[in-house]
Amino acid sequence: MGWGNDNKSWQVVFNELPTTLEMLRALPQANLQEPHYAAALLIPALCLWPTNKNVALEMINFLKGPQGLSTYDIQFISERLRGKEYVPFSYFAGTTPENGYEPSKPYTVTISTVPTSYAEDGYVKFYLKSSGADSPRPVQLRKKPSSGEWFLWEQMLLSDIRIPVSADPWS
Repeated sequence: MGWGNDNKSWQVVFNELPTTLEMLRALPQANLQEPHYAAALLIPALCLWPTNKNVALEMINFLKGPQGLSTYDIQFISERLRGKEYVPFSYFAGTTPENGYEPSKPYTVTISTVPTSYAEDGYVKFYLKSSGADSPRPVQLRKKPSSGEWFLWEQMLLSDIRIPVSADPWS
């Protein structure tokens, strides 16, 4: 494979967050030839979900490629983000529970590997750090050999994180 087992990380930078599928597809990261780019593109799509679920769905289905989101997946994301719109923003640099998970610009997502990231052939598991969680959260991608594209396979990014201070009535 030639990847080695050392831990790597990439910073993926967005000058602005895409608000349409066309904007997402126009990003240089959207060619899906680099798996860490495909993982990073999930974050802006999830950020859009609470305000424009249909476009966010189009974006995520683009990232999922041959196998789109199931009805269960859609319900799961909706439930996880209900009243917790800040969760996906916590993956951007500059966010803290204290600043209400307000990202600094340009928007930067750090994607990291661990020694087991490439353990399964044709898949890669990356880890993203949420500023509101103690440990990084995984995103798995799957390679489509015929096109060389990497598609979103599974994500576990939407578990609860620390509530933003501004939203905590007890702060």
